[in-house]
Amino acid sequence: MITVGILALQGDFDRHQQKMATLSVKSRLVRTAVQLAQCDGLIIPGGESTTLINLLKKHTMWDSVRRFGKTKPVYGTCAGCILIADSIVEMDQDSLHLIDISVQRNAYGRQVDSFIDDVKVQLNGTLDSMEGVFIRAPKIVSIGANVTPLAWHNDDIILAEQANILAGTFHPELTDDVRIHHYFLRKIQKSMY
Repeated sequence: MITVGILALQGDFDRHQQKMATLSVKSRLVRTAVQLAQCDGLIIPGGESTTLINLLKKHTMWDSVRRFGKTKPVYGTCAGCILIADSIVEMDQDSLHLIDISVQRNAYGRQVDSFIDDVKVQLNGTLDSMEGVFIRAPKIVSIGANVTPLAWHNDDIILAEQANILAGTFHPELTDDVRIHHYFLRKIQKSMY
């Protein structure tokens, strides 16, 4: 049975746990390296990236999460995307370097500039649309050769994967749509066999 860990130091971890319950998947809130070791995959939720970095280091989890992401699936959304990116443009900020993308923090503006819009999603080769919720969202400004784009808002890449890592700039946990969480679960299943 799969256990999905959801980093629960800060951010909207509760909504991701609700998505796992909707999909009838066991999840656990992760606040320690011991709890992380009991998981088959990890979701790093939105929140505030510098706060998440500080809390990961304070709870001595920074290196554990990095090691975990070298072999097991990790899905970072919004602030989580910033944490797992290879670099953050125009910022001197630590990152976990788990996916070969560069991101720009708060690329659409401040909190008042948050928005909801239709986005294009291509999971499993089929192009479709879904609702995208963007809250002080980052932008993926460049991707490496081994990174595959999976979703777009206009011309901006908003969801991408590289091997076991999935990075998204928006919040599918704030909608009724479970497709992206389901896609992440399939990554976990594939990694186990």
